[in-house]
Amino acid sequence: MAGKAAPKKDLSTLKRARQAEKLSLRNQSMQTKIKTYIAKLEAALPEKNKENIDNLLKAAVKVVSSAASKGIIHKNTASRKISRITKKANASLSS
Repeated sequence: MAGKAAPKKDLSTLKRARQAEKLSLRNQSMQTKIKTYIAKLEAALPEKNKENIDNLLKAAVKVVSSAASKGIIHKNTASRKISRITKKANASLSS
């Protein structure tokens, strides 16, 4: 069995590797941000403070849709996440 080939040394490959690393960090950061905002919202739901929940929901939706517009997550994934958190927030406020 042959081992992994040595990485190429041409300029375009090196640049592509740098770009991939940068994009990976950006994507990872945004994914973490999405999870944090959704977690904050879900933690606030039991309190049933309408004003706080509305603010957190608005912020979470903004972060998720921003990620979708930048191509970090797929638009259908963003729609699903937004739908689910909105449904949870409305259920919490109505009960």
